[in-house]
Formats: sequence, structure tokens, C-alpha cells
Amino acid sequence: MAVETRKNVPDPADDPADDPALQRQITGLDALELAQGARRGPLSRLWSAAWPMVTAVAIALAFWQAVVWSGWKDPWVLPGPADTLPVFWDQITSGRFWEAVALTMQRAVIGFALSIVIGVLVGALVSQFRILRRAFGSMITGLQTMPSISWFPLAILLFQLSESAILFVVVLGASPSIANGLIAGVDYTPPILLRAGKVLGLRGLLLYRHLILPASLPSFVAGLKQGWAFAWRSLMAGELLVIIGDTTSLGVLLSQARELNNTADMISYMIVILIIGIVIDQLFGVADRALRTRWGMDSD
Repeated sequence: MAVETRKNVPDPADDPADDPALQRQITGLDALELAQGARRGPLSRLWSAAWPMVTAVAIALAFWQAVVWSGWKDPWVLPGPADTLPVFWDQITSGRFWEAVALTMQRAVIGFALSIVIGVLVGALVSQFRILRRAFGSMITGLQTMPSISWFPLAILLFQLSESAILFVVVLGASPSIANGLIAGVDYTPPILLRAGKVLGLRGLLLYRHLILPASLPSFVAGLKQGWAFAWRSLMAGELLVIIGDTTSLGVLLSQARELNNTADMISYMIVILIIGIVIDQLFGVADRALRTRWGMDSD
């Protein structure tokens, strides 16, 4: 006697997506998620972004105070937070301090802008011409690895104690990183995009402007961020070594505090330099998040 077997073939009418109860549950979950997102106001989002940094600052202050309590150094050599933070407040409320910050930031902006122009120009040429890649590719990386302070004897010899000497070192410190970031972005541009662009008639500058540069933006932004770090470090070294007349900058204030053995003032200026670096890093973070959101890579 033959036994008829029947395979369990799903019935299209039994599709779970067509179940009214399931659809109501999904709609309810979506509404709940939207309501929770709406309840997160600006203050909640601000606190969500700020609490990790606040925690890091608290840990750093606690560690600093613990080192002071250990008696490793005398208080006049390494004062604690209770002795330094009032001095820090006095400094940031003085007009001379903000004049120094303005001069330092003016040099940073000019030097970084020149570095972007030179880095983009060099990166674009090297990435497009194989002969230039073979001739200068390794040299750009070598320049990037050189300590900024090693350029200052040559800079002082060429430009004496002047603004040009500082900008010379800032540009040499930052532009190789920016160029390498652009070169890496161009190298990792998918070939299928290049072929599609050529099929659409993009050639030369149009291909670079409308296809290669947008495709290389993630690596280019990373190169800009690294270039800023090198520029900032080069600038601080330059202001410590190259003192121009009676101008006052953050580096000059830091050097004067060291010469006077005023550790509280010196640490205060170091804190300001650190804060400026963190603020600029946050600005780059905003640009990076905007780029990832535009590319659909933001997981939030």
C-alpha cells in the first residue's frame, strides 16, 4: 500500500507580513521608538556626548592629586589641582592671555591653510602621475616621519627669527600628512567608479572634481586631522624656540613660566594647549560624522 507523502509547501496566504496582529505590533514598536527619540531633548543629547569627557577629566584630576599626595615631588615642583586651577582661572580671565591665544591661533590657521593648499596640490599630482609617485612617494612619507623640531635650525638660518620661520616648519610638518591622506583616498577609489566616470565623459579636472575627490573624502579628512595634529605640535615647538621681538604667544608664556620656575602657570598654559587640541578634534569629529551620515555609514 503506497503512502502518499506531502511536503510542507508554504502557502503564500500564510505570509507573516500579512498578519494584522503582527503589523499592529510592528507599528506599535515603531511608535514607541519614535516617542523615545522625541523624549531625548537637546540637554539629554548634550549630556550623552559630554559625560565621557567629564569622566575622563575627573579621572585625570584624581590621578594628578594622587601623584601629589604620594610625595614624589615637592609641591613647588609639582603643585596639585587645588593650587593650579585657581591660577588657571586667573590666566584665562586676563587680557594678555587672550592676546597670546589670538596670536597662536592666527599662526595655526595660516600655517594649516597653507599646508592644505600645498598638501592637496602635491597629493593630486603624485596620485595621478606614476613617475611622480616613484620619485616622491617615499620622500613624502619620510618628511612626515621627521620630527618637527629638526627643521628649526634650517628655518632660523633661512628666515632668521621671524614668522616665516615658524610657518615654514608648520607647513613642512602638516602638508605631508595631508598629501598622504589624499593619495591613500585616490588609491582606494573603486575602479568601477573610475570606469563609470569615464563612460559618462568625465576627464581631467572634471573627473577629479566630481568623482575622485568625493570618493577619497574619508581618507582625506583623516589626513587633514593628522595634518592638524602635526601642525599644532610644530607650532608649539616653534613658539618655544623662535621668540619674535616682544610678541606674546602661548609658547612664549610657557617658556617664560619655565624660566621663572612658576610651575602652576606652566601647567595652566599646558592645560589651555590641551583644551584647544581637544576642541579642534571635536570639530573634525563633527565633520567625520556628517560625512559618515551622508554615506549611510552612521550606525546611530
